[in-house]
Amino acid sequence: MSDWDPELYLRFEAERTRPARELLARINHPQAMQVSDLGCGPGNSTALLAQAWPMAQVTGVDTSLNMLNKAQERLPQCTFVQSDISHWQPDEAQDVIYANAALQWVLDHETLLPHLVAQLADNGVLAIQMPDNLNQPSHALMRKVAAEGPWESLNGEAESVRKKLLTTEEYYDLLALQGCEVDIWRTTYYHVMPSAAAIIDWLSSTGLRPFLDKLSEDQRPEFLRRYLFELEQVYTPRADGKVLLAFPRLFIVARNVENGAI
Repeated sequence: MSDWDPELYLRFEAERTRPARELLARINHPQAMQVSDLGCGPGNSTALLAQAWPMAQVTGVDTSLNMLNKAQERLPQCTFVQSDISHWQPDEAQDVIYANAALQWVLDHETLLPHLVAQLADNGVLAIQMPDNLNQPSHALMRKVAAEGPWESLNGEAESVRKKLLTTEEYYDLLALQGCEVDIWRTTYYHVMPSAAAIIDWLSSTGLRPFLDKLSEDQRPEFLRRYLFELEQVYTPRADGKVLLAFPRLFIVARNVENGAI
């Protein structure tokens, strides 16, 4: 995909940071000294980690150079490295590995999560939050528009960028087999949006990117016009004229129990 746009991503910074705060609130590791933020983006979540552990070495990891430059500018006291999460391996075992809205872009979680647990120190914590919204109208309708338009052949690969998450039970078993104590839950946020068009603004920096990247500059306006039409049939105005965007998210906090696998 094309590189990420930090300014577009931060247009909804408060909404994007809320689940990051709620994930952080469930991590109990007051003495953490090595903390990594996977998929750190422009540093909004990294800032939370730096505040929570002011004495720790906090490292942000991302594939996007644009995002990393924005994060480094924002947090000069932190370290930022460009790396693919699938192959990331820190020099030291980590007390906290934090991944807020990042791992849904990484395939093969059956291999990925054991790899991340292996990077933890004893009693280290792996904290994950992932959108679980592929079956929501916001995402189902972008696939519908992609399949029905003249760009069908171009968009064939777009769906492969994000795969459906494993089940709650599968994530629990996967981490329990690595010797982790697992806290797992789901939350559905209802974001109040001024219009259906605002949903496109939100998704243009995330879920829509794999589709838009496959289109030419001439094709994108028509794709978005058709997508907006479909959204307006589902996301109808509430009593005050605004619309509600349902956004389910999966949260996992797994502690690497000392003395290895159970």
